[in-house]
Amino acid sequence: MNSLAINRWLYPTGKGLYCEAGDFFIDPAVPVERAVITHGHSDHARPGHAKVLATPETIEIMKTRLGPDGAGTFEPLALGTKLRIGGVEIRLAPAGHILGSAQVVLEHSGRRAVVSGDYKRSPDPTCTPFELVACDLFVTEATFALPVFKHEPAAGEVGHLLASIERNLGRTHLVGVYGLGKCQRLIKLCREAGYTAPIHLHGAMVELCELYQRLGIDLGELRPIDPTAKAKRGEEAPALVLCPPSAVSDRWSRRFADPVTGFASGWMRIRGRVRQTGVELPLVISDHADWPELLDTIVATGAEDVWVTHGREDALVHQLGLMGRKAKALSLAGLDDEAE
Repeated sequence: MNSLAINRWLYPTGKGLYCEAGDFFIDPAVPVERAVITHGHSDHARPGHAKVLATPETIEIMKTRLGPDGAGTFEPLALGTKLRIGGVEIRLAPAGHILGSAQVVLEHSGRRAVVSGDYKRSPDPTCTPFELVACDLFVTEATFALPVFKHEPAAGEVGHLLASIERNLGRTHLVGVYGLGKCQRLIKLCREAGYTAPIHLHGAMVELCELYQRLGIDLGELRPIDPTAKAKRGEEAPALVLCPPSAVSDRWSRRFADPVTGFASGWMRIRGRVRQTGVELPLVISDHADWPELLDTIVATGAEDVWVTHGREDALVHQLGLMGRKAKALSLAGLDDEAE
């Protein structure tokens, strides 16, 4: 049976990637009857599906973000557990992206396809590490699929942050982070580096941090900042405050006198992006695979075919062609960079 056989039961549509043999979509862009969701970011986990299959953690994240009625029914599937849907055997393998994130492993007619969702290979104390799964077809993300992207070790970037806090006693470090995944990872990395002081949170960060705590991720002492309260004269400024990236420069941030501003993102590798954000302390901390990790992962899967989506598709397809591999861009609608 040749590799094209997979195309007959797994293929892109206007709604998203469709598994015909099991009659379900993976991370569909619009409401469908049955969806398999790789993780809880909003460009992958949308409301309105009649049935959702995902890891228990992703389901809890979806309920928190979308409400308990975000889908008609939720079906949890633990990592590594096999399930047959129609003619397809499905299991979820760790993706290492955020808490609950998973690759979708599909087996049908003697062939195996792996849909990566978003993934990273670097360590993350808030989620299960990426599992390499050998396959015939690998559907990979390409968020940072350009040679310029070589992410620094996150522990080193956190070291820069904590060293800056020590050098600038009395100044608040106001760091922009995305609320799901990046925020909790940065907190946990700070804790692992020995930072035990309270970490203050913009209100938009609180609910998901509380969820992570309930799901067993110890983040230490966190203190929400009252959005209506003004700083009192003589009151000690909080040393570290995490907020949405947009809040770093908006009116909310004016409560902090002379803050050191930062932004934690893989995009901080690009000087133009740093200048655009205007932050003083760029932190290159990404929850996606960088260029070398993408290439190494694709080669290690042994996949005969590679489908590329979500990001710099053309660059990765071109490079894989130079490496003698069959690759094509899927250009699925609705995927963006919420995770970064």
